[in-house]
Amino acid sequence: MKAITNSILVGCSLLLLSSCSKTELVDDNDTGLTDGPGVETSQPNTNYAPAFAGQTRVKAVRTTVAFQGTAISTGLTAPWGITALPDGRLLITQKAGTMRIATTSGTLSSPISGIPAVNSSGQGGLLGLCIDPQFASNRMIYWVFSENVTGGTQTSVAKGRLAQNEQSIENATVIYRAGPAYNGTLHYGGRILFDRTGNLIVSTGERSDLATRPLAQSVTSGLGKIIRINTNGQPAAGNPTFSAAGALPELYSIGHRNPQGLALHPTSGEIWQSEHGPRGGDEINRLQAGRNYGWPTITYGIEYSGSAIGAPIQQQNGLEQPAYYWDPVISPSGMVFYTGNRIAEWQNNLFIATLSGTHIVRLVVENNRVIGEERLLTSENQRFRDITQGTDNMLYAITDGGRLYRIDRS
Repeated sequence: MKAITNSILVGCSLLLLSSCSKTELVDDNDTGLTDGPGVETSQPNTNYAPAFAGQTRVKAVRTTVAFQGTAISTGLTAPWGITALPDGRLLITQKAGTMRIATTSGTLSSPISGIPAVNSSGQGGLLGLCIDPQFASNRMIYWVFSENVTGGTQTSVAKGRLAQNEQSIENATVIYRAGPAYNGTLHYGGRILFDRTGNLIVSTGERSDLATRPLAQSVTSGLGKIIRINTNGQPAAGNPTFSAAGALPELYSIGHRNPQGLALHPTSGEIWQSEHGPRGGDEINRLQAGRNYGWPTITYGIEYSGSAIGAPIQQQNGLEQPAYYWDPVISPSGMVFYTGNRIAEWQNNLFIATLSGTHIVRLVVENNRVIGEERLLTSENQRFRDITQGTDNMLYAITDGGRLYRIDRS
């Protein structure tokens, strides 16, 4: 097993904040916020101005107790989603189309069979998952995957029962498909969770290409959306009503690019979401029912080629601003609010797995505003894909390279 420790290095530089447990830069009021710049020191891709103070590059925050990240397993194959089971073990999807169960000591089960075939090309595969709130009695699992259909592929949602012997999924059924299908392998979105009303929240991507990008703004399409459905795949009761003709009743919010993270705020129950921008403009959004989050009409990013996107504009009436954004990108993926008691100062903080950033972000959120940012496990140089809180109140994260990390005080 491999461990990294947050050792006490008083007076270390801002550039080394990810490897210190306490520094002289901490304010006198012990908030953990530094007086210096934020954690991002690279030049942005654009000169776009944020809509409000603290929307990007907030002050650095520093965990003041020692903690460590330990790679408890290196035997996974391209894991994508992770969630805790009631008994404390961890259920994990692997991109090629299998699930595994891991103990908190890192022992992996054999691959679980019975899952419908996935198209794992490009960004596709077996993606996010969640378990039923009544899993202890019904053993039901819900997951997102990229499915081959007539006309190409699409983001689909399925459910099934974990067999008592844990070797297979029984009666797997596709309950929802986000149309239209498209012949591409990018931007599936792919996270899923239960909201507090017992309905499923699903993120879908706009499939990346210029041909499909405008569909993020179309209420007759399931692409580039947050979807709210019941456990049978039907539109959930109480969904917002979009005014345009033919609006899909399962829509919760629109105007998303490639949303790969969903989390429920522990006190408000509101849905927070992470979203990949293009070149710049990765976002964290606080979702509100019926709102339009702007892509591709407004964005803080540019095309990969360096050219502008659209007008270009970053603000427009009727379009929501991100709660926070990054430029350059970090590629935020799965995320979770920490509600444990292992590290008290992390209470209600948002932890985000990042891909190109190769670290885990810690965001301090107060009154729906991000007030501090920290970067964890930077020295591991891993593409972190998802993160969850275990029943033991520790954090567990998976990486594209097949590692499972436990993150806890040392």
